Amino acid sequence: MAEEIINASQYSSPEESNIAPTIPRPTRKKGGWTAIAFILGNESFEKLASVSLISNMTTYLRTKYNMGGVFLVNVVSIWSGCSNITPLAGAFFADAHLGRFLTLLFGSLASFLGMGMVTLTAGVDELRPPNCQGLATCSDPHKWQLAFLFAGLGFMAIGSGGIRACNIAFGADQFDTNTEKGRSQLKSFFNWWYFSFTIALIIALTVVIYIQTNISWFIGFLIPTCCLALSIMIFLIGRNTYIRLKPQGCVFIDMAKVINAACRKRHVRVVPTSNSLYEPVPKETAENQISVLRHTDRFKCLDKAAVIVDPSSELNGDGVAKDSWRLCNVEQVERLKCVVGILPVWIAGITCFITMEQMNTFGVLQVIQSNTRVGNFNIPPGWMGLASMIALAIWIFIYECVYVPNASKISKKEARLSLQIRVKIGIFMSILCLAVAAFVETRRRDLALKEGTFISPLGVAFFLPQFILSGLTEAFAAVSVMEFLNNQVPETMRSVAGAIFFLSLSIASYLNTLIVNIVEMLSGLHGGKPWLGGHDLNQNKLERFYILIAGLGVLNFIYFHFYASRYILSYEESKRRQTVLETRIDHVDLPEKKP
Repeated sequence: MAEEIINASQYSSPEESNIAPTIPRPTRKKGGWTAIAFILGNESFEKLASVSLISNMTTYLRTKYNMGGVFLVNVVSIWSGCSNITPLAGAFFADAHLGRFLTLLFGSLASFLGMGMVTLTAGVDELRPPNCQGLATCSDPHKWQLAFLFAGLGFMAIGSGGIRACNIAFGADQFDTNTEKGRSQLKSFFNWWYFSFTIALIIALTVVIYIQTNISWFIGFLIPTCCLALSIMIFLIGRNTYIRLKPQGCVFIDMAKVINAACRKRHVRVVPTSNSLYEPVPKETAENQISVLRHTDRFKCLDKAAVIVDPSSELNGDGVAKDSWRLCNVEQVERLKCVVGILPVWIAGITCFITMEQMNTFGVLQVIQSNTRVGNFNIPPGWMGLASMIALAIWIFIYECVYVPNASKISKKEARLSLQIRVKIGIFMSILCLAVAAFVETRRRDLALKEGTFISPLGVAFFLPQFILSGLTEAFAAVSVMEFLNNQVPETMRSVAGAIFFLSLSIASYLNTLIVNIVEMLSGLHGGKPWLGGHDLNQNKLERFYILIAGLGVLNFIYFHFYASRYILSYEESKRRQTVLETRIDHVDLPEKKP
């Protein structure tokens, strides 16, 4: 869920930001609601397709590929990590080379190819190992079977890079946010986007997952594959209605230039005044606006990239830098400072995401080995994710529709919980989630061993608290970190904030894989029985692993409280120092161009 929320936050209206938009737009003869109708249709079916496969992948690999323990967690975590790191590449290609339309199209085609391959694994028995005939006769998949499966998952990860980097951004391109009407339409677009996304999510997490688990995996995978094919068709049908902005260059390259220039000038001394810094005259944009990010005093070592050491060798006759890899302007430096300033808070969010990873893997495995029958109905393990989603939605509704209006009414001003408080609550929720999961796992395993059965008689309802707490962790910590990332950078860097957020999800997945393998190795030393591993959780000590991750959460809370939270406190101060010159050309005296 966090992965989708961040996308919608990449484009706030100019009236909500003190940073002026600088991306030029063409004459608007296309776009608007006609284009949005096709984009929303494409987005709805794409989300229905992707969520249907992602949400139930742990159950599929456990039941159809006989994966268990550490290997299954490694596969799911690495795949999740790849799916969250590829948007960095997607953003680069969209901004620097292909544009958002082609990036979305190529990403959708790659996802369709991947989904088709995964669907074949469910429909062709030869692509999977034989079903388990009791715990003693579970055959491992052949290497070529795994290679085919991993190729399909790989194409899906590549496709997610193009889709996640551009889906909301391409929709926002269809409106002119420099007009009041365009800003109003953009807000309505976000509402309709969330509506279509929620409907797709509910269908995916209920109907499709039920078909996969209780009727047929092949039909359950074929449905989302066909939905993705339909989404591509809708996207292409509307191709003549879209506004397609040309690639404007990638901000990541500018960051690399600043780092390179600062390193090459590491011995240069920065004077207290900014007179020696390279600040070229702002360029006029297509909307006749000027946007300047002013110099700040933080991270002064980066200012060396903008220091003019020798004007004759570094500047041409028009005062423009000859080599942008040796001399960068102040705005490029300040953009990198914005990214450096968000890293401490960003790091604190990664540990919270590791907690959410546990519920997507080990949490589902717990449910698989529990009593999932309620009356005559069998609850699919993949449905447990609904508890997290519903908890997140309920909290957002209570906070936005009940707490904020009433608290503001009482205090006579807008009353919202500060970012520091919300992140701290989120970290506490992550610790509590793992503590509850450890307690429930102990109870589940004890009952299974007492009865001597593989499936524990513990009911599925006992697992709801840990999934609800995981959803609240996302509602408090993940959403707050996302909000901080987007507010800390200028509007022209919102896509960078989104990419950095996805990167944190990716790192959390990779760290989870590393921790799981280290714990398995160390706990099995000196002849001891590993805490993790194997097909049977009843033979493991999963609760000890949960307590270990909860301990990391405690350390994360201490780190955030005493260190990282200071960067949130300094956010408002740094924001006040950022001044934006936004005016019409007829009110600004620009230097005359040379004939």
